[in-house]
Amino acid sequence: MSAKDKLFRTERQIIDKLSGRRLAVIGDSMVDRFLWGRVDRISPEAPVPVVRVEQETVKLGGAANVAANIRALGAEAFLFGICGPDEAGRQLRGLLHERGIDDSGLLECPSRPTTIKTRIIAHNQQVVRADREEDAPIGEALVGQLSACLTATGPFDGIIFSDYGKGVLTDAALGLFIAAGRKAGVPMVVDPKKGDFSQYHGVTSLTPNQKEAEQACALPIVDGESLALAGSRLLERTAAEAVLITRGEHGMALFHQDGRDGHLATRATTVFDVTGAGDTVIAVYTAALSAGAEFLDAAQLANHAAGLAVRELGTAAITADQLRTALTARQGGEEA
Repeated sequence: MSAKDKLFRTERQIIDKLSGRRLAVIGDSMVDRFLWGRVDRISPEAPVPVVRVEQETVKLGGAANVAANIRALGAEAFLFGICGPDEAGRQLRGLLHERGIDDSGLLECPSRPTTIKTRIIAHNQQVVRADREEDAPIGEALVGQLSACLTATGPFDGIIFSDYGKGVLTDAALGLFIAAGRKAGVPMVVDPKKGDFSQYHGVTSLTPNQKEAEQACALPIVDGESLALAGSRLLERTAAEAVLITRGEHGMALFHQDGRDGHLATRATTVFDVTGAGDTVIAVYTAALSAGAEFLDAAQLANHAAGLAVRELGTAAITADQLRTALTARQGGEEA
């Protein structure tokens, strides 16, 4: 069997094992609101385009979009975080219920609004984004409630920390949840956003993009040598087993404690929108690890999924069938 055939068979087997996996997603949930329209003129009030809105759509965002991607793969998703007592919070829960995502761990916080990211799109291009949010760290009481919900809903086959810096994943919360995950012996993967990543010490793996890796290491990544140095620093700082750095058009780079590094070329042949691509990566990567996949095989599968996600405008949840189709097309030398 050729290496290509072996990879295809391995990836198909991983996808088949995803059904029934139970994954917890802990982090910052939000509503992604899209206003679609067209531009016919410039405003007489200021040199800005006037967008005539023709359609509005609402989707799951942040940690909720990670959960949606997990559910689309056929696994079970359990979401833990907070929302506000507002219309956006009701929309968030409604969208979760539509997808069959357990929201019993999504706690209502009376003092905070549900995070909303509103994007105005004209002629398939984003014109502007407006955010409504409160990003102060949540208090000890909410952290304790989330921990109790996590314990009551488990056990899980994997845990994802979706950190958008909106206040849910405080240092205290991360310490508590990581300790619980290590005790359970399940893979824990974090999509990091803040600091030098030392607060994620003890997770199984991380999936920063290149900019986040550069900021965490205070190191510009300009070539293979600086990329490898960044990967080495992050492994040392977090004691993770592997770090997967996503690099946009340059693909991904996987760094492993045992030195089995891997560089994956991008699978994106057409890019319409990178919104939510990182959510797709961490969802597929962690789901694959929870099904027993090796880090490189999980990264290969996540790379394929990301290539599909960026072809769609707005946040997208890639299904298991879409992944199977893409793999089959690659095997036959075609573009999915």
